[in-house]
Amino acid sequence: MAHKVILIPGDGTGPELTEATRRVLEATGVDFDWEVREAGADVMEKYDGNPLPDEVLDAIRETGVALKGPITTPIGVGFRSVNVALRKSLDLYGQVRPCKTYPGVRTRFDEVDLIVVRENTEDLYAGIEYEQGSDEAEELIGWIKAHGGKLANDDAGISIKPISVTGTRRIVQFAFDYARRNGRRKVTAVHKANIMKFTDGLYLRVAREVAAENDDIEFDDRIVDNMCMQLVQRPEEYDVLVLPNLYGDVLSDLCAGMIGGLGLAPGGNFGEDIAIFEPTHGSAPKYAGQNKVNPMAQMLSGMMMLRHLGEREAADHLEGAIADVIREGKSVTYDMKPTRSDPSAVGTSEVADAIIEKLGVRV
Repeated sequence: MAHKVILIPGDGTGPELTEATRRVLEATGVDFDWEVREAGADVMEKYDGNPLPDEVLDAIRETGVALKGPITTPIGVGFRSVNVALRKSLDLYGQVRPCKTYPGVRTRFDEVDLIVVRENTEDLYAGIEYEQGSDEAEELIGWIKAHGGKLANDDAGISIKPISVTGTRRIVQFAFDYARRNGRRKVTAVHKANIMKFTDGLYLRVAREVAAENDDIEFDDRIVDNMCMQLVQRPEEYDVLVLPNLYGDVLSDLCAGMIGGLGLAPGGNFGEDIAIFEPTHGSAPKYAGQNKVNPMAQMLSGMMMLRHLGEREAADHLEGAIADVIREGKSVTYDMKPTRSDPSAVGTSEVADAIIEKLGVRV
């Protein structure tokens, strides 16, 4: 029976990455019933300025699984992130970003194999913000002062950082469950509880409580700045990292840099009954339509989707085929060549061709 999956091409380079990924997923021999839905900057005019139409959310709720290409988020102005809206609307509270080195990748680090588990709905990314100079910001600043708080300057925009017992408990439990299902040995909670005692302090306290209930798996914790240093010094000591939203975003990019870049960094977002798989990187609109960008992060996200769907053998075959192409170093995009101007670099679709060929050999 075919797996019904919502396919969201995205914008910028998203459509070409998604098409390459669809081709390699079908080449694994798994049957899919794709339902294509549109979202992002390219469809706003069609949907009265809405980059995330309600019909997309409804389709994902009905199906429970989606594969999504990257979607552009304007910096500083314009609409809020579609990615954040998806996570909030569908309560996709847990994000998983594997960071694994493959032989043949140019990196200063060998044998990195980390899982970043990021809380997706709270923290400074919750979207509770007040613009500088607005009546709301002025009122809030006045309230803060009236209750003993001090601001260095009054001409400030304000973002609120909510971290709850409920949100923390479920993301830390999710990390332990993920570790257990995937044969992982240790969970490390990352925080700044030494400074933010009522938010990160709560996070650490609840994480320790959850760890005590899951004592079959090793647990420790690290302050976020120290964690960054230790990751580049001795990443082999760490396994599954569980973090609040902002730290999870930052450290997942750090870990991606350790394994060769965002072009190899997949991701999945999980709720109770819904999972959306997407690459960690953005849409790179300046390269749209040029058949140039690396599709492997999107393909590895598809590999994660296969595992989620119970197609573990197909997922292993796909990961092996991708690893073979990386190791050989011939049919890879410019970012994976010794120099970015290497004339032997191939395009997005040619990477897919090479992986499909490897899949045929592996079957």
